[in-house]
Amino acid sequence: MSRVTPDQPRRPATGPPAGARPAGRARPAARVPAPRSGEERRSRAPLPVAAGVAALWAALTSWLPVSAVLGLAQLSEDAGSFGGALRAGLAGWLLGHGVPLQTTAGPLGLAPLALSALAVWRLTRAGVHVSRAVGARGAGSPRQALTVAVAVGIGYALLGALAAFAVDAGGLRVSPVTAALVFAAFGVPAALVGALRTTGVWALLAARCPPPVRDGLRTGLVAALLLCGAGAGAAGLAVATGGGDAADMIGAYQTGVAGQAGITLVSLAYAPNAAAWSASYLLGPGFAVGTDTAVRTSEVSVGALPAVPLLAGLPRGPMDGLGGALLAVPVLAAMAAGWLLARRLLRAAAEERAEVGWPALLVPAVLAGPVAGALLGLFAAASGGSLGGGRLAEIGPSPWAVAAVATLVIGVGTVLGAAATRTLTRPARRTPPPR
Repeated sequence: MSRVTPDQPRRPATGPPAGARPAGRARPAARVPAPRSGEERRSRAPLPVAAGVAALWAALTSWLPVSAVLGLAQLSEDAGSFGGALRAGLAGWLLGHGVPLQTTAGPLGLAPLALSALAVWRLTRAGVHVSRAVGARGAGSPRQALTVAVAVGIGYALLGALAAFAVDAGGLRVSPVTAALVFAAFGVPAALVGALRTTGVWALLAARCPPPVRDGLRTGLVAALLLCGAGAGAAGLAVATGGGDAADMIGAYQTGVAGQAGITLVSLAYAPNAAAWSASYLLGPGFAVGTDTAVRTSEVSVGALPAVPLLAGLPRGPMDGLGGALLAVPVLAAMAAGWLLARRLLRAAAEERAEVGWPALLVPAVLAGPVAGALLGLFAAASGGSLGGGRLAEIGPSPWAVAAVATLVIGVGTVLGAAATRTLTRPARRTPPPR
């Protein structure tokens, strides 16, 4: 006998089953979800809106640190108004993009590359965000990637022109047209990198690129980065050796603790410039710190220099003694890149139980020279500029000389490193096939 409880009453056997609906009530139709493509289409943002917002955010995140650094001394020592601090931040922001500023002492065109790198990173992220917002993620369309980059570049150019108008009203002379063109040329390539990666076009290009060309591009980039790292280390060691002179230069400004902190941060913003100059010094062409001056391993001829802490690490004379060992740094960096190339190819061949032929090894090694030369030449060109009129109108290395010497040195060094690695590496033993 079944037990009947109050919360479980007995139901008649002839009645409808539990949970059944009344006969007179129709069952509602099942809900069919909308197509996913329709949802994505409704969630896409208009390209002008997405590009404008992304460009504005990239501009703000790269301008605010500059305003904080340059306005630090003025606000702490009451040397200027809040509006003057903002205009100084805008002027530094324009200079970081390579826009020349016309001052009473002459043109100012030496861009702090640390700020330039920050702006490039933010614009790259802008290309990523706009590609996602307009629904082009993973589309594999070069046209969509280029459209996104151009839209971001146009929005960024408008912001650069507005910043030039604001700075020009404060006393400095800046051409809004020049600022717009420079910002467009700065923003389109940077946003294109992010758009190519987000849309998947970058992976398609890499897959269609011939393996020797792809290996040569990668090896040239590695060699250039190794040499830039060696230059940064040499520059840091030189500044640390002349740290007393740098401290005296900072103290000579008499701007208080906050002002000296701002001067130190400005010097750090020019640290990548010093790395490029040091790499050029190690390669041989050297660099200039004014008209008719030269800083090379075989010659150091400079005149009166401004009280800039970054210049405290300049060499006092030609390189001699143990310092001559630094001349081998570019060759060693190139040989290290060649070693990495050979190890990567040998490892891939060992997994496939094949051998690496000399053409497959030497073609990318030779191609690495021009690739690294072009990259180092561009780096040298970006690191130079002017600090006013007169003898300070020419500062930095010669891009063409750096590119030519780097192509030769890195090309030869990469070939030597790759060939030596292949020669000295024992071939993997092949396992005989089972009978």
